[in-house]
Amino acid sequence: MKTLFKAAALASVTLAGMTVAAPAVMAQSRTSIAVADYEGAVTKSAAFTTAMTQMQTTYAAQIKAVQDRAAQLQADAQPAVDAYNAAAKAPGATDASIRPAAEALQRKQTAAQQEIGRLNQPILLARAYVEDQIVVQLDAAVKAAMTAKKVDLLIQPQAVLAREPYVDITDAVVAELNRRVPSVGIVPPAGYEPGKLQKDAQQRQAPAAAQPQGR
Repeated sequence: MKTLFKAAALASVTLAGMTVAAPAVMAQSRTSIAVADYEGAVTKSAAFTTAMTQMQTTYAAQIKAVQDRAAQLQADAQPAVDAYNAAAKAPGATDASIRPAAEALQRKQTAAQQEIGRLNQPILLARAYVEDQIVVQLDAAVKAAMTAKKVDLLIQPQAVLAREPYVDITDAVVAELNRRVPSVGIVPPAGYEPGKLQKDAQQRQAPAAAQPQGR
């Protein structure tokens, strides 16, 4: 998810004084400063949670295949694990004496990870497609939530040392995402690559942004 959010994320800002308790009247009024968890908003959205449930059914065969193969590869690697442990525990063991067993185990693990990665690719691509369809509306959802909450400055939670609960507008962003993206597809179209929808949206916006403003 982090690569998908990179383009949409606001710059982190450290606020002096955020560790000081806000006046009680602040909780009763609109604040001009707030925080929002972009990634959390996407994963809490109705479209995302529904898609994840649907994927458990649509990709059930692939998921089981990955799980079964992972279990088999783990069993296949057990002799290499045992050989490494035996070499490490042997009397007078040294780095040199352990190295052949360690390298053999490393090769097994690397090969297993690569194979599982290939088997898991359709599932990961489907999840990326789900996220992409939601994230493409994230900027508009954030701006709408800021307007509704009368927020002038939005920062990410990681930049804040302490805050009051009412400063967090993540749920407002979720509500906007639910309105703008009620559902998403879980089967990527042919030729889809992660982040493609965001790139396409940016390319559509670029010509409009480049046009001079009329007087």
